[in-house]
Amino acid sequence: AFKPATLEASPAAAPESFSLPPASAGYPIVPPPHGSSYQPSQGSDDDWDDDWDESSTVAAESYPVYEAAGRRASGHYRLSMQSEMSLSFRSGHMAGHLYSPSSSTRSSATVNRNLNRFSTFVKSGGEAFVLGEVSGFVKDGDKLCVVLGPRGPEWQENPYPFQCSIVDPTKQTKFKGMKSYIAYKLVCSHTGKQVHRRYKHFDWLYGRLAEKFPVISVPHLPEKQATGRFEEDFISKRRKGLTWWMDHMCSHPVLAQCDAFQHFLTCPSTDEKAWKQGKRKAEKDEMVGANFFLTISVPAGSGAGLDLHEVESQVDGFKAFTKKMDESALQLNHTANEFARKQVTGFRKEYQKVGHSFKCLSQAFELDQQAFSAGLNQAIAFTAEAYDAIGDLFADQPRQDLDAMMDLLALYQGHLANFPDIIHVQKG
Repeated sequence: AFKPATLEASPAAAPESFSLPPASAGYPIVPPPHGSSYQPSQGSDDDWDDDWDESSTVAAESYPVYEAAGRRASGHYRLSMQSEMSLSFRSGHMAGHLYSPSSSTRSSATVNRNLNRFSTFVKSGGEAFVLGEVSGFVKDGDKLCVVLGPRGPEWQENPYPFQCSIVDPTKQTKFKGMKSYIAYKLVCSHTGKQVHRRYKHFDWLYGRLAEKFPVISVPHLPEKQATGRFEEDFISKRRKGLTWWMDHMCSHPVLAQCDAFQHFLTCPSTDEKAWKQGKRKAEKDEMVGANFFLTISVPAGSGAGLDLHEVESQVDGFKAFTKKMDESALQLNHTANEFARKQVTGFRKEYQKVGHSFKCLSQAFELDQQAFSAGLNQAIAFTAEAYDAIGDLFADQPRQDLDAMMDLLALYQGHLANFPDIIHVQKG
């Protein structure tokens, strides 16, 4: 697979949208792929609300020209009119009409599209980096190396690989039982220690990583759910989704070594002071956005340079591939979901109908008490039971194959939703 270091995406909005970081989160909201179970977090009871929680100190300081039109729950933001005008001129396109979000009516001649064609490029800090307007001191621990691998540029591998398992989800309470939540036990191979984390802690980590690494595709988390959060099937499905997510994170050469990720994995669950200190440190990290590019070290010497036309060709090929894969994954997800639904409901019901018919025939034959018919009566009753069992097997089969495939497919769909932005930044 072609996976150069420069082709990993910033999980931000689609290139033509202007979705900005909510003030309470400090990171871009990622649009979910259609039909995917991986979505950006929406407000729910899992919001920060205990002693571990603080309002983000990062907020929207990096985006002074934007006006928030809603809170994190909605995730909708709009440009101020002055910014719309400025950015439309900078992009070389002056629209004839400016659409006001507060307007209740819309002219038929108005083109409802984003005026800033380079929103993703500007928002990621790429423009400032290219113009040489970013500066900062990069510590040795923050440096990231790109090396030439057998298939081109790639991140230098983690010299200390590790794994992390997510087990034993348990229901816990606080406020003397007034608040309930599910905690997952994390066990890491490189420390051997156990910590407990709630979904909202995963959500916080995702936000920090999405903000810090504008050119790395951070996989989406499993979706939130407002109701049925304590049902066994939902808890099991979420744990599997988080396991896929964690496996990817631990195997990534950059994400796995990030300070925020290591803090998440190692900070004792009972040490609130240590958690808050690590949380503040991650939220005040200056090597984010454009400054992140300062941390990247690329190969030097003869043969290390890339041919511009070859890079353009590979980027275009990768763009076509991800677009087609996104469409195909969406279709497969829809088809597999529909097929699983039919197995659980339709197929099972049809076999049960046949079984019921045989059972009725068996009951009729039982009225005939002739000795020579006993074997036939038993055979008909056995046939009825067999059809019922086949129906149950159909209902259980998706859990054996389709569910696991669709869980992994959802992780890929989250990545595919991220790639348009990195390609946008790359071309910018």
